[in-house]
Amino acid sequence: MELLVALIPMFAWGSIGLVSGKIGGSANQQTLGMTIGALFFSIIIFLVVQPVITIQMIVIGILSGLFWSVGQNQQFHGMKYLGVSVGLPVSTGMQLIVNTIAGAVFFHEWKGSRDFLLGFIALGLLVLGAYLTARQDDDSGVKTTNKMLDFNKGLRALIVSTIGYGAYTIIINAAGLDPMGIILPQSIGMVIGASFFAFNKVKLDRFVWRNMSCGLLWGLGNICMLLTMRQIGLAISFSLSQMGIIISTLGGIYLLGEHKSKKEMRYVIIGCLFVILGGILLGYMKA
Repeated sequence: MELLVALIPMFAWGSIGLVSGKIGGSANQQTLGMTIGALFFSIIIFLVVQPVITIQMIVIGILSGLFWSVGQNQQFHGMKYLGVSVGLPVSTGMQLIVNTIAGAVFFHEWKGSRDFLLGFIALGLLVLGAYLTARQDDDSGVKTTNKMLDFNKGLRALIVSTIGYGAYTIIINAAGLDPMGIILPQSIGMVIGASFFAFNKVKLDRFVWRNMSCGLLWGLGNICMLLTMRQIGLAISFSLSQMGIIISTLGGIYLLGEHKSKKEMRYVIIGCLFVILGGILLGYMKA
């Protein structure tokens, strides 16, 4: 059951880039709309569950939300520069490295040589799969619609995004607080951070309101990951959640029209298989 719940973020988070890409809007509009939707989701959870919220939860939650807003805003910028089917797999690979190493080394979630061997093999498969799904065919002679518009800007944005996302998950895991109690202050921190990026830049128009749907998807994935993080650890729960690149990559191609050459499609298929194998190996480790 824990592994099934841990897979929900894969579907929820893997769909965010597709939904936001269909809705449109700037990176700041997408971030603000997404955080408002996440706040709405967390308020509903709070009213239903009525968890106890402590001062520590408020401080850690708001701080993690601020870090998340940096990660998500810069990821949207990265996808603008690189395309969804390229930017998201690259972002995923970078996040996997940071969070998996943090869970295994700093939180001692892997014990013994067997866990480290299987864990790093699984991580290698996931990162290799992410790389292949994003690989470009420079010799195809076809000008693809998702050709890297500005690789340097996109890479810089994704590096900052990885730092923000890494801090968002690591500080929550280190605090060991009730996930049900922390999501409301966390979403408040997210709105504060998104408002900072949107200040004097974004009007509350239809793109902001429509992107609230992304916040609902994110909220569902977030609460499932936080719950399973306490049961199976950060390294495995986060890695399983990032298998959503299969959805985002294939969706970017077939739903958003990000064209791939035949050679690139072979890379995508092989990359997706590597991601699936990595996820299966992580599940086997937990079992």
